Amino acid sequence: MPQPGETVAEAKITAWFKAVGDTIKPGDNLFEIETDKASMEVPSTVGGVLTDIRVLAGETAPVGVVVAVIGGAAGATAAPVRGAPAPALPLPGGERDGVRGGKSPDRPVTPSPPPSPQGGEGARAAQADAQRTPARPAAPLDPYMEVRTPERNFGPARIAGGTVVTPLARRLAAEGGIDLSRVKGSGPRGRIVASDVERATAVGKAAVPTAGGVFAGPTADQVKALYPDTPYEEVPLDAMRRTIARRLTEAKQTVPHFYLSIDVALDAVLKLREEANAAAAKGADGEPAFKLSVNDFVIKALAYALQRVPAANAVWAEDRILRFKASDIGVAVAIEGGLLTPVVRRAETKSLSAIALEMRDLAARARARKLAPQEYQGGVSAVSNLGMYGIREFSAIINPPQSTILAVGAGQRRPVEAPDGGVAFATLMTVTLSCDHRVVDGALGAELLAAFKTALERPVLMLV
Repeated sequence: MPQPGETVAEAKITAWFKAVGDTIKPGDNLFEIETDKASMEVPSTVGGVLTDIRVLAGETAPVGVVVAVIGGAAGATAAPVRGAPAPALPLPGGERDGVRGGKSPDRPVTPSPPPSPQGGEGARAAQADAQRTPARPAAPLDPYMEVRTPERNFGPARIAGGTVVTPLARRLAAEGGIDLSRVKGSGPRGRIVASDVERATAVGKAAVPTAGGVFAGPTADQVKALYPDTPYEEVPLDAMRRTIARRLTEAKQTVPHFYLSIDVALDAVLKLREEANAAAAKGADGEPAFKLSVNDFVIKALAYALQRVPAANAVWAEDRILRFKASDIGVAVAIEGGLLTPVVRRAETKSLSAIALEMRDLAARARARKLAPQEYQGGVSAVSNLGMYGIREFSAIINPPQSTILAVGAGQRRPVEAPDGGVAFATLMTVTLSCDHRVVDGALGAELLAAFKTALERPVLMLV
């Protein structure tokens, strides 16, 4: 299973393009995967015969797990019956299909390697000897064996203080939000094993502080116990909803948010938008070459403001701040089951019509889950617009590592004071800027919003 993105830990196989026994050429598409962000086809990098499919269509497997075997011309492995249950997956930490194998939950159970010229018994004896010997430098991975747990997914194998954590314990702690520094290991030399993490979880997540000293919420059983006589339906979490829940909880717990709101007059933007759309050239099909939306002006104005206030065009990076020259703006796109945030790169250099065309393409591919990872990762700020639903004002949660996000409400006709002291009506839009206080303090955030307001109320500034 490939790693389609930095933060992706697992993927679902939605379709196989090849069957067992098919001849494979380098570059042939083998199967299609779906993650919480996108779906994509996975090509083969080698040639041979597809001898084994271990993960069937519709099943989910962690990154790095062997999902199929391509043998040489001789076909080294026996082909399973088409449609038969998939063999147990060699998951990180010795798991199989989510259930730890063997009598001990902490000893990984690995599948036997294929027969070798030296004989199967010799290979198994060598493997047993290797398990009894002290740790050695990492050897090349055997494609038939389980893959080491990626550190970027579940953390390092040795935490601060020198305590060693088994791969399965790291994964369980990451999924359960358990702070491993507060878990006492019961394994050899104080090693933290899976049972230690399970005991910490059983105490109740609400009583176990997570990283940063923040407390987790109640468990599923604790929540269901509050509704013993109320009918309900359990809806399993898909990968996208699980990722959204995890990342936004992490953002609210680890990013110090504060919020600034301001009203922006839209009359000048609405007039310019109407004139630009009316003047758009028509294609052979009679459709205009572009169609500007208010959101396109918002994206351009935010990029303009970040260029005028470069100290806010930055993100937090643990022990430093990264300040950028270009303004990459993410735009929240609602899709079935969640949302994606494709990024408009170097938005300050693009015309309004170019932004409109790019957003139309990105939004369409986001809804089809066809975005590549580099199209939704990164960015310094983002726009979340609920104005089309009539929402007047709201606050959005920052999507790390971005340092700000702009929540855009609906444009409404409201009474305002006229220059002569009388009452007039104007189209006003309330926007709220969520700021990461580690990067953007109150005065800096106010300066950024003032620049944004100036750009929208005098849109000619974005054209020159």
